[in-house]
Order: sequence, then C-alpha cells, then structure tokens
Amino acid sequence: MKDFIRAMRRKQAFTLVELMIVVTIVAILALIAIPLYTANTTSAIMSEGVAGAGAIRTALRIYASQTGGFANASMSNIQIGSTDLEGKYFAQSDYSIVTATASTYTIKAGPPSKTTRTGMPYYEINQLGSELGTYYTNQ
Repeated sequence: MKDFIRAMRRKQAFTLVELMIVVTIVAILALIAIPLYTANTTSAIMSEGVAGAGAIRTALRIYASQTGGFANASMSNIQIGSTDLEGKYFAQSDYSIVTATASTYTIKAGPPSKTTRTGMPYYEINQLGSELGTYYTNQ
C-alpha cells in the first residue's frame, strides 16, 4: 500500500487552474483569429467580383469607342458572353450596369450568389475608375 501511495505522489498531472489558463488562452486566440479569417475570406471572394467588373469596364470602353458613348449600354450589347463572367462565387447575373449615359456609367458586382454566406457585400465602380464603395446587403 505504501508503494501505491508513493507512486501516486510521484505522478505529475495538470491542476485545474493550469487547464483553465490554457483554455482561456485558446479562447482569446480564437476571438482574435475568427474575425480576421472571416474578413480575409470575404476579401478573397470579392476580388472575383472586382475582376469581373474590370472585364465589364473593358467591354464598355470598346463599346464607347465604337458607338461614341456609353448611352444604351447593357450587358447584352457590350459583347460579354453568357459565361464570360461565371466564376466560383459570382454568376453572370450578379453583375449589372446600373447607369449608362453618354459619358458616364456605373457597374455593380454582387452580392455573390454562388456562396452560402449571408451578408456579403457588393462593389460599385464608375467610368473614372472611382470605386464607389463596397456596400453590405441585408441578406
């Protein structure tokens, strides 16, 4: 019996306080890491939308050089094919030309429809290359 008691005393184990400290540290790290991960994945998803908006801008510039302006420009008459803007997160229907006058246009990309995430932003840009912002929807 004395050998058993000595063996138990020699055995080292974590105390409850040590375990609580480790759990607290892991929780703090998770509170920092999860929002950063979410922001980075949203940014990565939206980069596809920005690239698609760039393709539309190029097509609009070609359209303006052929017609003399941006008036009457639409997704169907600027020579964008039905699958040119299809991506992993964005579908062709996620892009639109919001306004198109003789000298101005505004392109909207998003929110992406091919993702299960909610509350995703959309992106707008105009003829000057000015990003009108990234706006969050109420999805």
